[in-house]
Amino acid sequence: MPAVKGQKFKQYSFEIKMEAIHLHLVEGWTYRRIMEKFGMKDRHRLKDWMKKYKESGEFGLIDHRGRREEYVDHDRQLRRLKRENEMLKKCLEIWMQEMKCKDILASRKPQKSIQ
Repeated sequence: MPAVKGQKFKQYSFEIKMEAIHLHLVEGWTYRRIMEKFGMKDRHRLKDWMKKYKESGEFGLIDHRGRREEYVDHDRQLRRLKRENEMLKKCLEIWMQEMKCKDILASRKPQKSIQ
């Protein structure tokens, strides 16, 4: 059913979302039973919560509207920066090995004397 201008949607707290996830994943409740418990009319909303939870854990269920991305997900940003640092360290290590090889090759070549 498409949204109608001015229509109000029911909002669910983080705690309710987590309880619904728990009921499905741990207790084995069906979507229909969970929807009846919380008075939900849209099955897709519950599926969306499940998808977000599987992709991002509890963080995926937090309402991010009005928040800047860089302030919201510090852990993800920290992991990304650590990966970048590791990659840069490996690149530096490879570059240093290449420079050593060039120095060794250059020192083996006989140098021409300038007269």
